[in-house]
Amino acid sequence: EDWATAAAPLLPGPGHRACASEGLGGPGHCGCATREGKMAARLIGKLGVDTSALFLCDMQEKFRHSVAFFPEIVSVAARMLQGARVLDIPTLVTEQYPKGLGPTVPELGASGMRAISKTCFSMMCPELEREIQSLPRLKSVILCGIETQACIMSTTLDLLEKGFEVHIVADACSSRSQIDRLLAFSRLKQSGAFVTTSEAVLLQLLRDAAHPKFREIQKIIRDVAPDSNLIGLYREGF
Repeated sequence: EDWATAAAPLLPGPGHRACASEGLGGPGHCGCATREGKMAARLIGKLGVDTSALFLCDMQEKFRHSVAFFPEIVSVAARMLQGARVLDIPTLVTEQYPKGLGPTVPELGASGMRAISKTCFSMMCPELEREIQSLPRLKSVILCGIETQACIMSTTLDLLEKGFEVHIVADACSSRSQIDRLLAFSRLKQSGAFVTTSEAVLLQLLRDAAHPKFREIQKIIRDVAPDSNLIGLYREGF
């Protein structure tokens, strides 16, 4: 069912009156509330530990001197990886053409993890899709990496197309060009992704200061995340 068809009964006017008067779904019930509830649930974007995975995209040596704010981006992504380990959230790492672009940088802290090699811009290569199949409860993907207008964009669109929610960690994503980064964030929001921050994601996963892992996460976020000019992007209209 396409968006226009699903949304039609929610809109005021003849479409809604006809639906109500016809009594679709039984007397006195037009089905609008059910559809509205489903759409609201999809758009809220709540994160859960048991239904989320962390994707770390292509943070490799060759990009170290070309991607803006590379040290800051990797530092924040490393925080996310630490948080995922504390909360037992599955994590997947990719490398774009590692023969030419080098391995994942060591400061990410993923040296003990197997990185999936790819040539397509999207992380959603066949090997990663097989990994996803082993996570039957997966609903939300938390996405960090580079470049925002290329691999982050392609990965997000593929995930959204498959029905997953995508939470883009803005302080853990960058590009060579800040114009590309700015417009990519805007474009991704238009497509239905949630653009957020590392601390917001970690606290949303915890939900409660009484969570048994709260103290461990608190240590990770105690210091403010490194600045990667997100304030500047907001001033430009993001």
